[in-house]
Order: sequence, then C-alpha cells, then structure tokens
Amino acid sequence: MTGVPKLWNDTIASHRSQVRDAILDTTAALVFEHGLRAVTMAQIAERAGIGRATLYKYFPDVDAILHAWHGRQIGEHLRQLTAVRDGTGDPAQRLTAVLTSYAHIVRQTRSHDTELVKFLHPDQQIADAQQHLRELIGALIAESAATGHLRGDIDPAELANYCLHALNGAATLTTDTAITRLIDLTLTGLRTPAR
Repeated sequence: MTGVPKLWNDTIASHRSQVRDAILDTTAALVFEHGLRAVTMAQIAERAGIGRATLYKYFPDVDAILHAWHGRQIGEHLRQLTAVRDGTGDPAQRLTAVLTSYAHIVRQTRSHDTELVKFLHPDQQIADAQQHLRELIGALIAESAATGHLRGDIDPAELANYCLHALNGAATLTTDTAITRLIDLTLTGLRTPAR
C-alpha cells in the first residue's frame, strides 16, 4: 500500500504534493497490475488510503491521473538527461553519455503495458519533450562539430533527429551489450566522413 502521509507532519503544500504523488504512483501500479481499462477511481482511492471525494478533488478521472503520471515521468527523464549533459567531459563524451542514457530510458519505458503506451503516445507532453530532447542533443552535436569531433556538414538539428529515431530501436533490445552496439552505430553516423 502506497499510503498518504499524515497532514500534521507537513505543510499543506507539501502534503498536497505528497497526496498527488501517492495518487500517481498508486494508479500506475494498478494499471501495470490489472491493465489500462480495468482500474477504477474507487480502487485508486482505496489503495492510496484516501477517500474518493479527496481523489476527485485532485483528478476528474483515471485518464487525467495517467496523463499527470506520464508528465511527471517525462519531466524526470528530461532532468536525468540534462544532468548527464551537464556532466564532465568534452562535448562528444557528454553526447555519448546522453545518447546512452536515452537508449536505456527507451528500453525501460517500452517495457510498459503496450495499451498504456498507445494511450499516452499522442500526448502533447511527448511532443514537447521530444522537441526539448532534440534541442539538447542538437546543441551537443553542434559543440562537438565545432571542436572537430563530429561532422559539420549536416545541420545538428537533423542529426539530433536521426539519433532519436535510431535510438528508438532500443525498445526491442534486451541486453546492455546490444544498446552499446546501437550507440556505437549511431555515433558512427555522426562522425566526419573519411576523405
């Protein structure tokens, strides 16, 4: 049971945030256990340890909860990738680290329920996150091209798009070794062609 924290231990804002997180976590767990359309608001309230009236103060329905959960997941993934980008090393090393982290995220998230992935796919949050990710990767590619580590004959935004499409292949990979090969293959396409 996820459970909701007691109000007297925290401020009201903190309590609300914790209740919201408990609702999101509980809903995701129930969906992974029972499937997308088998979960009800009553089940969520019971498992989260809150009343149904309280649950409805936060979200109107299960779909809204799932979209909020997905938004939180996307935000966390972008924070992880930004932290990796801001790590140590030259731009090419940081790009490799970002692409590797992204491939692992793709593999992890694609293992979720297929029906859930299809339900969440057209979400505007995904389009916004993909744009943010293209810009993050494109900037690293541009920095690497400026230092001579990567090709400069193709627009970095186009190469970033290439990387994201290539790394979506990580969804079907089952080993870290396979992901490493995919990263190496993707980076080969970014390198300056031999003359």
